[in-house]
Amino acid sequence: MNALIQSRQSDAPASTVAASTAEPAQYLTFMLAGDVFAIGILAIKEIIEYHGLTEVPLMPPCVRGVINLRGAVVPVVDLLARFRRPPSPITKRSCIVIVEVQAGDQRQVVGVMVDAVNEVLDIAEAEIEPPPTFGARIRSDFIQGMGKVKNKFVILLNVDKTISLDGIDGLGDVSMSTEANLDEVAA
Repeated sequence: MNALIQSRQSDAPASTVAASTAEPAQYLTFMLAGDVFAIGILAIKEIIEYHGLTEVPLMPPCVRGVINLRGAVVPVVDLLARFRRPPSPITKRSCIVIVEVQAGDQRQVVGVMVDAVNEVLDIAEAEIEPPPTFGARIRSDFIQGMGKVKNKFVILLNVDKTISLDGIDGLGDVSMSTEANLDEVAA
């Protein structure tokens, strides 16, 4: 699967793919709590098996820990926890999808825990509906669109907003400031 993703990324530069609106875009589909989600293939660097994570104290609940990826420290986000749902259980099919997201003016590598990886799909722009304005179980700004595949919908995630560590860091700051306020009250 890694070779498939890496070869497809290197076949065409991002500007060529973005400029060509007539051709379908490619998305990696995966499972989370029985629902099918997808991320644009150009944001994905690789897929690795789930191995134990190193937990880091005082991290937001959606950051499960960090992994060593060829000498680099990579934070791993549990998407279900990010969506304020119970965290993903670890199974034989659990994977970590390594993605690159825009963080301010820099690109940042982040791991995303998924229940299982399905397949790479071509979804034409005409087959993508706008995100729902209500009724979704996740924030609407996390959704790029709803892809129609075989008479079903696939939730296309906006990777930069969903996995942005800037927003996640803010969650950690709130809980740390709350703890500091509780310490002050106790003193």
